[in-house]
Amino acid sequence: MTPLISVKNLSKSFPGVKALDGVHFELRAGEVHALMGENGAGKSTLMKILAGVYRKDGGEVLLDGRPVEIESPAHAQALAIGIVHQELHLMPHLSAAQNIYIGREPRKSGGWLLDEAQLNRDAQALFDRLHLKLDPATLVSRLTVARQQMVEIAKAL
Repeated sequence: MTPLISVKNLSKSFPGVKALDGVHFELRAGEVHALMGENGAGKSTLMKILAGVYRKDGGEVLLDGRPVEIESPAHAQALAIGIVHQELHLMPHLSAAQNIYIGREPRKSGGWLLDEAQLNRDAQALFDRLHLKLDPATLVSRLTVARQQMVEIAKAL
């Protein structure tokens, strides 16, 4: 079976630091991976390259067996690559739905007014897929940490 994501001989440097050197990694459908290592081992750097935050210096990233250059977080998202970080990246003053779709909110015809009803319907569809009983309009600040983590997972989908 072809890996969903394959990284071959990946490298990334920052001034004075070689963060990644010859990294190989594969992820197949149905697998769950945990990256573990010492501080500075390159775990976050690898994830940020896959998420489009950083550009690789060398090596190859393959998606479904085809080489790809991930140019930005929006490009990674368009390629269906999502990362769920250990630390929560949610805005407590926004609703669960707003957190999920921030920066890509559905708009009403005309393009500049937010379609709040559609936003909540879309978020509810994600929650239904996750078997999560949660009102999408609930402020994140009112959610338990476990529910906030589920919002992060929904955001990655």
